Amino acid sequence: MAEEIRGPDATALDEVVTFTSELIRIDTTNRGGGDCRERPAAEYVAERLADAGIEPTLLERTPGRTNVVARIPGTDPSAEALLVHGHLDVVPADPAEWTVHPFSGEVRDGVVWGRGAVDMKNMDAMVLAVVRSWARHGVRPRRDIVLAYTADEEASAEDGSGFLADRHAALFEGCTEGISESGAFSFHPQPGMTLYPIAAGERGTAWLKLTAHGRAGHGSKVNTENAVTRLATAVARIGNHTWPVRLTTTVRAALTELAALYGIDIDTDARHLDVDVLLDKLGPAAALVAPTVRNSANPTMLEAGYKVNVIPGQAVAYVDGRMLPGAEEEFAATMDQLTGPDVEWEFHHREVPLEAPVDSPTFAKLRAAVERFDPAGHVLPFTMSGGTDAKQFSRLGITGYGFSPLRLPPDLDYGALFHGVDERVPVDALHFGVRVLDHYLKTA
Repeated sequence: MAEEIRGPDATALDEVVTFTSELIRIDTTNRGGGDCRERPAAEYVAERLADAGIEPTLLERTPGRTNVVARIPGTDPSAEALLVHGHLDVVPADPAEWTVHPFSGEVRDGVVWGRGAVDMKNMDAMVLAVVRSWARHGVRPRRDIVLAYTADEEASAEDGSGFLADRHAALFEGCTEGISESGAFSFHPQPGMTLYPIAAGERGTAWLKLTAHGRAGHGSKVNTENAVTRLATAVARIGNHTWPVRLTTTVRAALTELAALYGIDIDTDARHLDVDVLLDKLGPAAALVAPTVRNSANPTMLEAGYKVNVIPGQAVAYVDGRMLPGAEEEFAATMDQLTGPDVEWEFHHREVPLEAPVDSPTFAKLRAAVERFDPAGHVLPFTMSGGTDAKQFSRLGITGYGFSPLRLPPDLDYGALFHGVDERVPVDALHFGVRVLDHYLKTA
């Protein structure tokens, strides 16, 4: 118990900064289509786990696309295991757009800069620092902790969590719950108010391919069967469509807690509730829930033709669709209507939406861990607009929460840093995360 009160040692607080910086310097850019190599980062992690007496297993579906899995035995053999996972790949970054080189890992004025500073080499480093601190002091968690550092999260996850879930399920035996990215970060909607949203849900991924067929011909002639026109019409309908409000359990809980903080009396089950009006009343805090009160579909890519005076016989578009839990059938039916009779659509990549209970003992412990280190903060559940590796691990019956704690200054826009320019994380935020994770993982 004394160790729980004391928390992580000074070495852990130093190491989390070093590990974040050094992992950023390892360029693991995932450009999609298999263009990525996570192995150097995986070896970096594996070496530091092994140095702490934690035996890592390195696994690849494709050469160079490496995952690391390790298990730390708990003191209670009857307890269900907890999965802690983070991905090693990052999205591309153009150095010309950045204040510092995105793969420098520079530490300047108490801030670590670089691609992956928040998504999500910071969490990778925090977990690594915590478990190494345990090893130095002989600390063991109550339940088994399974660590997974994955490849390919920023694309299809086929070489990462999908591969692990499908081919190496035995490594996750006993795991019923998991934590990972995109939750328990501080959000400041107004002066004097600090929110810590913990993710208890994710919208499902629905990346679509639209194909329009028509009659090829000369660009100078009238063509009423123009594939480009047919595709453009469908794409415009999709892009301009207003999806109906669909409140999930998690979103209802988030709205209820936010409304209470703002002194707004609402009944989220009431038929007359105008969610858009409520979001307006919540001001900046609405950003936590606005993307997840509806399904969405955004056209993102177009492919057609090869010469300006030739009408092609086929045109293709891609759409980034997201589906709320329980709204998948509605999403498909709506796409049938919006694409119309002249355009075919199919799932280019699909993953399930997720929802985790917000009234569970696990969520209560996650909440308590944050409040222990920021008693003035308000913890609430939310649903992620996008998705994480929790989708693939859900195939193993693992319920996932987004929990990578950071206490950030009010002037740092956490959401804008994801996949954005000048991604960075304060050293103080990393230290906060290490303390919260250390406490939660020992008592989970």
